Amino acid sequence: MFKKASDADALFRTLIATAVDGIIVIDENATIQIYSAACERLFGYTEAEVVGKNVKMLMPSPYREEHDGYIRNYQSTGVKRIIGIGREVIGQRKNGSTFPMYLSVGEGRLGEQIVYVGIIHDLTSRNLTARRMQDLQNELLHVSRLSAMGQMTAAIAHELNQPLTAVLNYINAARRTAGGLQDTQGQRVLELIDKAAHQTSRAGQIIRQLRDFVEKREAARNIVGMNTVVEEAIALAAIGSADANVKTTLELAAGLPPVLIDKIQVQQVVINLVRNSVEAMQQVAKRELTIKTLRDPDGAVEVRISDTGPGLPPQVASRLFHPFVTTKEKGMGIGLSICASIIEAHGGRIWATPREGEGTVFHFCLPAAHIP
Repeated sequence: MFKKASDADALFRTLIATAVDGIIVIDENATIQIYSAACERLFGYTEAEVVGKNVKMLMPSPYREEHDGYIRNYQSTGVKRIIGIGREVIGQRKNGSTFPMYLSVGEGRLGEQIVYVGIIHDLTSRNLTARRMQDLQNELLHVSRLSAMGQMTAAIAHELNQPLTAVLNYINAARRTAGGLQDTQGQRVLELIDKAAHQTSRAGQIIRQLRDFVEKREAARNIVGMNTVVEEAIALAAIGSADANVKTTLELAAGLPPVLIDKIQVQQVVINLVRNSVEAMQQVAKRELTIKTLRDPDGAVEVRISDTGPGLPPQVASRLFHPFVTTKEKGMGIGLSICASIIEAHGGRIWATPREGEGTVFHFCLPAAHIP
């Protein structure tokens, strides 16, 4: 209990001056009575510029023009639209710029006068983070599609090369067999065989060019910290697996050397490995995922992603990172081969080991960057 009314008044003034969120008090006519220091930072107006003015000056159109009607409607009908509930709205600064904010409004009485107290929380930082996360996710999806296309092109080119070589061998054998034909029809057969050989060689050349294009792509690489790469990737992976009921633990080593990488591509690797582990654990009751960074004995930076899933069948484990190898009923078997291509292109390596107890540990390591 306060001994004097002046003590309570002093505490109130302290709260208004030090509150992190903005506090605005208006009367029944929407006239601003109290405007906190945090509001000055949020809106850019000083207290003297707004006290005694209609609160709609802090709102952009069309809310500015509609606000007085909301007040009158509530006073006549008693139907609450925001009072006691709170919602996300838009505020307008003195310079005309706008920002998102969460507005909570309470109704009270000061003597004989009804007042409305608004608590304002700036959502700019949260929304920027959400937008950045969405942009990163879209960029990762785009890179994933390009990588998948490249990996599939390389795999298909490899698979087609053998039958094309066989076709060319058969054509050459047919040419030798038909070489003794001297009549007009025999000459026509030889001409057709030569054309078939030419087109087969042309197809082989196109496939070689595609493989060269895929394998020689240059990545945009920068020196970054692996812990930051992993943290951002885990946040993105969680977007698609929020309902998986998985306990996730991060063990990020301090003092790791930076790495020279294409950040988006390596984040794609982390996301693919995390989502594979999460999907594998849907078959078991214990769902624990551990992501760890460390420096290996050779000085490289290693990432380990450990799950408590059912583990890998022996017939799959030996070919895990090959194209079109999968344990999923509807999987294409290119996700892990893409991961392997990315890591190997960065001069690193990727592998999987059984987890102690039950489950799988995916490892990949990348060489530390040499900074002059």
